[in-house]
Amino acid sequence: MQFSKLPQHLFHLWIIIPRWAKVLGALCLACIYSISFYLLFVAPTGFRWRGIYGDPNYPTGYTIHGIDVSRYQGTINWNRLRNAMIERSPIRFVFIKSTEGDSHLDIRFRDNFHNAKESGFIRGVYHFWSNNSSPRRQAYFYLAMTPLEPGDLPPVLDVETKPNGISTGEFQQNILTWLHIVEDKFHVKPIIYTFYKFKDQYLSDSRFDDYPYWIAHYYVDKMEYPGKWLFWQHTDAGKLPGIKGYVDLNIFNGSYYNLMQLLIPKPKIDKKSDTPIYDSLYIDSFSVQD
Repeated sequence: MQFSKLPQHLFHLWIIIPRWAKVLGALCLACIYSISFYLLFVAPTGFRWRGIYGDPNYPTGYTIHGIDVSRYQGTINWNRLRNAMIERSPIRFVFIKSTEGDSHLDIRFRDNFHNAKESGFIRGVYHFWSNNSSPRRQAYFYLAMTPLEPGDLPPVLDVETKPNGISTGEFQQNILTWLHIVEDKFHVKPIIYTFYKFKDQYLSDSRFDDYPYWIAHYYVDKMEYPGKWLFWQHTDAGKLPGIKGYVDLNIFNGSYYNLMQLLIPKPKIDKKSDTPIYDSLYIDSFSVQD
């Protein structure tokens, strides 16, 4: 068959096809297009659309709610925020960004850190990991800028990316260096914040098993991460009084009593030597859901 005659043959074939077959074929193509569009574009972001347009579908079965804030939330009206409710439950905890890398302090940190406690929230403070600074410099910068106290949540390391130029083993050792330095200061195991797929890919080594996890997994009604976790950041499209724009919403995987047990403890003083003695914090000190 000559290619020049191909359009003529196709046109002739189209003419002889029955009308009902043409209609059926068009309907099939429309269905395939609609299903493909939904699976590729609508389903992955459906929960976010509901959150943005005022019909959030938050995970059920959890009663301890919290948020995390940084300069992106601007100036927060803490008087309004302290009375905010999520699913008819009060906000119990607030994670606050303090440092990033070895030289950047969040411009809203000091105000947020002070006002969170004054407003009656349990505070937590996170460091945003940078692949452009040494782990030791980042750890000591976090310690210098972050005056955590007994009654606050353990320090948090937010790690979301791995550099291309080093092996997974070297990357893991860098993360452990930060964790060990900070743990030695506060005598509690820091919390690791990350996405659940990143955790499986880069932090699955058994040396990380004893650390509490704060997992980011958006727009789903059930956590897909199969391991143990303490906090779940389930949406970045939260709306609350006192905060302009959107804010991340989180849930705690346990009771209020469990949350209180997680806090940095007050040191016990050895009367014989006047030396502070700290209780160790273990993730298995209370039951969590898998």
